[in-house]
Amino acid sequence: MGVINRISGPVVTASGMSGAKMYDVLKVGNAGLIGEIIRLNGDHAVVQVYEDTSGIRPGEPVENTGLALSVELGPGLLKSIMDGIARPLDKLQEKSGAFIGRGVTVNTLDRKKKWEFKAAAKKGDKVSGGDVLGTVQETDTIEHRILVPPNVSGKIEMIESGRYTVEDVVCTVKGGSETHELKLMQKWEVRKRRPYAEKMPPNILLSTGQRVVDTFFPIAKGGTACIPGPFGSGKTVTQQSLAKWSDAHIVVYIGCGERGNEMTEVLTEFPELQDPRTKKPLMERTVLIANTSNMPVAAREASIYTGVTIAEYYRDMGYDVALMADSTSRWAEAMREIGGRLEEMPGEEGYPAYLGRRLAEFYERAGRVICLGRDGKHGSITMIGAVSPPGGDISEPVSQNTLRVTKVFLALDAPLAYRRHFPAIHWLRSYSLYLESLNGWYAKEAAEDFVHNRNEAMKLLQKEAELQEVVQLVGPDALPETEQAVLGTARMLREDFLQQSAYVDYDMYTPIKKQYLMLKTILHMHSRIIETINAGVPYKEILKRQKMYEMIARMKEIKPDSGMDDRFSEVMKGVDNEMQALRKAIQQ
Repeated sequence: MGVINRISGPVVTASGMSGAKMYDVLKVGNAGLIGEIIRLNGDHAVVQVYEDTSGIRPGEPVENTGLALSVELGPGLLKSIMDGIARPLDKLQEKSGAFIGRGVTVNTLDRKKKWEFKAAAKKGDKVSGGDVLGTVQETDTIEHRILVPPNVSGKIEMIESGRYTVEDVVCTVKGGSETHELKLMQKWEVRKRRPYAEKMPPNILLSTGQRVVDTFFPIAKGGTACIPGPFGSGKTVTQQSLAKWSDAHIVVYIGCGERGNEMTEVLTEFPELQDPRTKKPLMERTVLIANTSNMPVAAREASIYTGVTIAEYYRDMGYDVALMADSTSRWAEAMREIGGRLEEMPGEEGYPAYLGRRLAEFYERAGRVICLGRDGKHGSITMIGAVSPPGGDISEPVSQNTLRVTKVFLALDAPLAYRRHFPAIHWLRSYSLYLESLNGWYAKEAAEDFVHNRNEAMKLLQKEAELQEVVQLVGPDALPETEQAVLGTARMLREDFLQQSAYVDYDMYTPIKKQYLMLKTILHMHSRIIETINAGVPYKEILKRQKMYEMIARMKEIKPDSGMDDRFSEVMKGVDNEMQALRKAIQQ
């Protein structure tokens, strides 16, 4: 038992802590506030407290639990909304009312609820870490696989199907002289990575249904992406769209230090959203971690690690997990504040010198892996982190350190957002380093010429940016007619392909095959326009063919069903007919 010596905001120094270890969880003060050791010096421990420290005084006791900060993993995580240290908000409300009381401890998982466990293994089987003991139907859409913990191996002495709480023993495994009692629940230290058998290359697309992402700046399953952008550019809405429409099985959404009203929108909207694939509530495959800006700063770091540990747990079952962190800037600001209170030497803009390492450690827990266990399950964690740079300046340290470790950069642009072009992802500033590794996937799942078409479209957009400088000086009419056609096609790419509405049924989600056909049709039209101009038809005459442009604009409304190919063929045939009619008219 130690004693408080000094208090500086969320940082508390205690003496008499001999025998304590780094990252041990403590109960601080008479209120029993939850804290974690972040520095040891002799028998003095520096503790970051995850709750409000006002009112505690030097001389109050500090109790060491001897355990590192851990999270309970088991059935009941899905559909839950919890704070940064994995306390369910509904249970906190029952215990302390509308405002979270200090020192209140509640279990992450419900101890009374009974789950139907169906054994998949039998007595006498030899098992090791990652093997599936049985299953529990956690929600209507997700089957929860009960796994042997990574550090356990041996022969099953007892296993039985039935209805159990998370604390009941469902299986005993004898390994050597030790007998392990396994429950539906297991605990895991949040700072410790869960092991896997082998990491795999990121060569499968995380399909999001957002055309600008899937076609131009793809994210691979097990990949990392960052979304920096100024206030009002749509970071939260973009992350919500990716969470809703991505083909991940599980979504872990971490609201890390964002404003309370933004998190409130997420908490009220997510339970009402419908999963487009199963037509069930999206919450049935979602875990929400709410840690708003008015909560203690130290808990922001814990919320990030809690979220990624839950994601790794579901990955180990063989699921694809999408982890959204909104935003890592607030976590970095918490590190800066705690670093200042620890009197550490500040780095750039006052952030601690280890900022880059911490961000790298977080993003390195992403990946597509072969899980532990005999059945060789494949699972993945795809991390998409929002960054909120002050004033939208991405030259600041958090953005730059994030860009060093992530492979996809989706640059949100305020002018695009003000023009109501959403998603407001700038096509010339963004990039994806997964394009080459996904070439084979595109050729197999979409079409052989998918990547070629994407490159041609990007050349047109880049050419438009170059021509805009000339247009601003002399006007579009001074350009050669073929270059005027480039401007026209680039505008179609921007307005009819890249721009996408999150509120219109036929446009909020576009499968990859339809994306290919839309892009192919626009490029087909461009090539026919150039041919027609070269045949002597003035570009102004082509612009008068409004029916042709209307067909292109209405491509979004084509349903992605079995007749989709035929309808796109009709559009291309309509373009050919219009161009042929123009050439005949000019020849006569």
